[in-house]
Amino acid sequence: MQNLHLAFLLLTSLCFGSLAFSFSQDQQDFNQAKNFEGSSNLVNLQYHMGPVLTSPINLYVIWYGHWNPAHQATIRDFLYSFSSPAPSPSVADWWRVVQLYTDQTGSNITSNIILKGEFFDWKYSHGTYLTRLSMQSIIKTALSSHPNALPLNYNNGLYLILTSSNVKVQEFCRAVCGFHYFTFPSIVGVTVPYAWVGYSGTQCPGMCAYPFAWPEYSGKPPPSGNGGNDLMKAPNGDAGVDGMISVIAHELAEVSSNPLVNAWYAGDDPTAPTEIADLCLGVYGTGAGGGFVGVVYKDSWGNGFNVNGVKGRKFLVQWVWNPVRRRCFGPNALD
Repeated sequence: MQNLHLAFLLLTSLCFGSLAFSFSQDQQDFNQAKNFEGSSNLVNLQYHMGPVLTSPINLYVIWYGHWNPAHQATIRDFLYSFSSPAPSPSVADWWRVVQLYTDQTGSNITSNIILKGEFFDWKYSHGTYLTRLSMQSIIKTALSSHPNALPLNYNNGLYLILTSSNVKVQEFCRAVCGFHYFTFPSIVGVTVPYAWVGYSGTQCPGMCAYPFAWPEYSGKPPPSGNGGNDLMKAPNGDAGVDGMISVIAHELAEVSSNPLVNAWYAGDDPTAPTEIADLCLGVYGTGAGGGFVGVVYKDSWGNGFNVNGVKGRKFLVQWVWNPVRRRCFGPNALD
């Protein structure tokens, strides 16, 4: 779960340092960066014997509310990038860190995430203010709205609810940018994993679309390495959707490694677990930490990114905890 209480601490420290290092994608060496991407001495990530998603994931997206078609196309291309070839470092390369996690049989998280279906809830079937529990009712509606209903796939289905700009969600912007959980049989009929992420472009871009927008609470302008107050530019042209993509990646990593909240997490409280992406909030490249997002690429327009996707797309997604290296890691790492 992307918890903003942790993010508050991280972003406050950003006021005292440069927003990001950058270098061209064909640069072969960078000798100034040091590792600040987490400490193995401070992390007690444990496996609690629950299942992880080892079977190929059939992903079903529920578009809740009115969506900009261009934003939908960007998100679809990101989801297609998990199982489609793209130049390295790619979205699929990023997912290989998540694949390192196993269940009690030694089976790894799957490499296959396939977008199998979409449902368009443009009538706001449950209103424009949603609670956490509302998400399960939205899934139930998507499963029962014939003739365009989504299938109830309790074997390897994963349901992703994406709410539009005018939908307010309990704790959205205040405490979370997204979350994952599992459905209750009393509502949906079976237990299946799901995740929710909201579009923050109009509600709280400074909180949930960072580093493409700056938090107003900081009281200071965004820092820049060139002495100005420039924000990192969004690679697909919209801070809200580009920030949302990183949150989607965050939640997919955590729902795959902790789908029933009894598998991989740190801490002693399963009701408030620190999961494999929570450990790396704000980390996008080598040298991240203490206010730096890390070394990332810049395209010819100066847009920041760290992975490539299908159709020439570029994305900026946060790193996740690598259980082998015992630190945050991503395919754009320099060491």
